[in-house]
Amino acid sequence: MRSRTSNFASTAVFCVIFALLSLIIRPENAHGAAGDLVQATTDKDQVDLSLTVYNGNLALVRDVRQIRLQSGVAPLRFEDVASSINPATVHFRSLTAPARLSVIEQNYEYDLLNPQKLLQKYVGREITLVRPETDAGSTRWVDTKAVLLADNGGPVWKIGNEIVTGMAADSYRFPDLPENLYSRPTLVWTLDNRGADAQRV
Repeated sequence: MRSRTSNFASTAVFCVIFALLSLIIRPENAHGAAGDLVQATTDKDQVDLSLTVYNGNLALVRDVRQIRLQSGVAPLRFEDVASSINPATVHFRSLTAPARLSVIEQNYEYDLLNPQKLLQKYVGREITLVRPETDAGSTRWVDTKAVLLADNGGPVWKIGNEIVTGMAADSYRFPDLPENLYSRPTLVWTLDNRGADAQRV
């Protein structure tokens, strides 16, 4: 009887400890998962656009979009903006709940994707070089794995245990796109949303 009571007590204590750990850990994990999610809005979300043109190649743009935002602090990528935008003049606010949506940080990402910048971002990383080889009148494409050591006036590669320069490739293959390269100009805000998920901004 004492053994059964002892086992029951041990099980109860374990369940209480497990429940307490769940309560302590769950909010942190939920916040981390939400923080990893990067939301984006494009001109497809646009519901109104007004443009006032001034002398001196200047214009005032009012871009209204209907978007969905997660609660709490999270980044928002605002895409489809003019490449000549002056980021210091940009203002972001909610038309739905202006007092419940605030901007913590704003950045203008102008480091646009092109082949040269993509190579620069891969310095120190492995790339696949694709080169043609001709044998008996036929051409085949050969893949060579190489680490890009530098790209100053021309790429410097490490292939196996050798350092190689002047090695031409027909094309390069990259395993993924670096996060800090954008295909078009993008404004990035870190927002604190204490209002509704659906917002007109």
